[in-house]
Amino acid sequence: MRHAPEPGRSLAVLDAARIVANLRALFDGHRLSPSQRRIARYLLDNAQEAVFFTSADLAERAGVSQPSVTRFAAALGFRGFPEFREALRTSVFGDRQPAATDDRHNEIQELVTSEIRDLERLRDGLADPGQLRRVAGQLAGSSPLLVMGLRISAPLAHLFGYLAEKVLPDVRVLDVPGSIMEDRLSRAAESGAAWVLAIGLPRYPRELEQGLVWARRVRLKIALVTDQPVGRLTDLADEVLLAPVSSGFAFDSHAAATVLCTALLHTMLDTLDAEGQARLEAFDDRAAERQVFLTG
Repeated sequence: MRHAPEPGRSLAVLDAARIVANLRALFDGHRLSPSQRRIARYLLDNAQEAVFFTSADLAERAGVSQPSVTRFAAALGFRGFPEFREALRTSVFGDRQPAATDDRHNEIQELVTSEIRDLERLRDGLADPGQLRRVAGQLAGSSPLLVMGLRISAPLAHLFGYLAEKVLPDVRVLDVPGSIMEDRLSRAAESGAAWVLAIGLPRYPRELEQGLVWARRVRLKIALVTDQPVGRLTDLADEVLLAPVSSGFAFDSHAAATVLCTALLHTMLDTLDAEGQARLEAFDDRAAERQVFLTG
């Protein structure tokens, strides 16, 4: 049975910003699986009604299994869902305020502030998510899906590939240039691949341009994540997704590009709908059974 709201306390007048701040404090510092992050996102958007849910209610609303909700509560350090729900109610109905911040920043903090501004530029550029959704749908429909990244862009390509293979049946990361890359592009095209996601961040390797030229030669479409709207790489792309690169640190920071790729993966999962979520659930179940990840 669901609990009734607190007498005399209207949900409509609760401070939404305070609730979100309290919930983020509850979630921060914990490593959550994709399914658990789905639950967290649902709670951030629907906390005022979720405080009255059972674990089965929350699982149904968030689109996950009931064991995933139980594992979510455990991942946050609670002994069970009832204890977590009490903490959730405190976050919603309590009167705690976010801690005050000091406006004085040192040099490193100023560099981080510059990075935050880049992320804000990325956020503003996604005000219309139409292109992101279009590209996500195209990539999700490509089997195999190819992810290309060389030199400094290779780690982000591998991160994207590692996460994408949790929800797609065939993901291939291409990080070796030259004839080997040409062979792999050709074989993938013959196997039915339609799209390659290329990550081209400065400094731009000459071999990346050569790889994109070959991709077009074997009739693959190209989605490019880069920081410049015009250039030799963008001329070869069918879709260009822009993410600013911060050059204030001794080495370039790719925080915005990483967030953009994560947003692209998130949108791909939405595109796949039940199929992608089922693959994520299966991965979580296998990982829990095999005790792949530390819990303490």
